[in-house]
Formats: sequence, C-alpha cells, structure tokens
Amino acid sequence: MARSYRKKPKFQTSLAKERIKELFMQAEKVWAEEPELSHRYVELARKISMKYKVKIPQSLKRKFCKKCHHFLFPGDNCRVRFRDKKIVITCFDCKNIMRYPHKK
Repeated sequence: MARSYRKKPKFQTSLAKERIKELFMQAEKVWAEEPELSHRYVELARKISMKYKVKIPQSLKRKFCKKCHHFLFPGDNCRVRFRDKKIVITCFDCKNIMRYPHKK
C-alpha cells in the first residue's frame, strides 16, 4: 500500500511553531537553575519541528549547537566573537565552531 506524504493541516503547523517558540523561551528562563532541562527543551523543540516539517526560526536556530544540540547561553557554555564579517560561536560542551555571515 502506498504511503501518503501530504502536508499537515495549517492549524497543526501554526501550533507547532508556537510550541517551538515557547520551548525556547522556557529553556532561556530555566538555564540558570537547571541547564540539563533547557537542553531537553531544545531537544523537544527540534523533534516537533521535524515531525511537523516546520522550520525553526533563524533567530532561534542560533541558540543551540548544531552538533550536540545543547542550548547555548553566551558566557556560560559558549563564546561569541565577530571576525571578518562573520559571527563565530564556539560551543564549550562539544568544542564545535559555528560561523554565520554578518553584514556590517
């Protein structure tokens, strides 16, 4: 039997986007007391985005490591530097370096 790959209904995708944003907000609030819980919130947000095929907004994409998927809080578990028209973010947990273009 052929499998159907239809898009999810619009109300589900909009609800998924709201949940992703809320999970990132909660991760930021909880970071000081329980960093592991904030890592879990990011993991849940990623799972929701994959299940409902919703893109995580660019502003939120930069708040977690692409390699270890940990929530990044500048100064505590990551370093942010500006070099040669790029933003360089270094994750202290896995030593991954992420570079993003930046216009001056």
